[in-house]
Amino acid sequence: MRRAVDWTFRDRNTGAIVIGQWPNLPLWLFLGLSAARWLLAPKADSGQNDVGMWLRIASGAALAWWAADEILRGVNPWRRLLGVIALAGLAVSALFG
Repeated sequence: MRRAVDWTFRDRNTGAIVIGQWPNLPLWLFLGLSAARWLLAPKADSGQNDVGMWLRIASGAALAWWAADEILRGVNPWRRLLGVIALAGLAVSALFG
């Protein structure tokens, strides 16, 4: 069990266990754009649907950037898996959302 935990969560460079990290630029952008979308969510009859659409696109692009970065440069398999899950969620949302 310990070997599986070490393999999954241990940072290959520092040896530390890493489950989460402080957000980087793409994740901060995603969080900020998502918050703006939530706060400024246009109503269907307000005539501001373009703002909501652009915020949705920009937040999705920021999340895709973060996910791709995690897949390519994640410090352990857990972080890479989080990137795969985020990209899969974006794909499902784009296809069925």
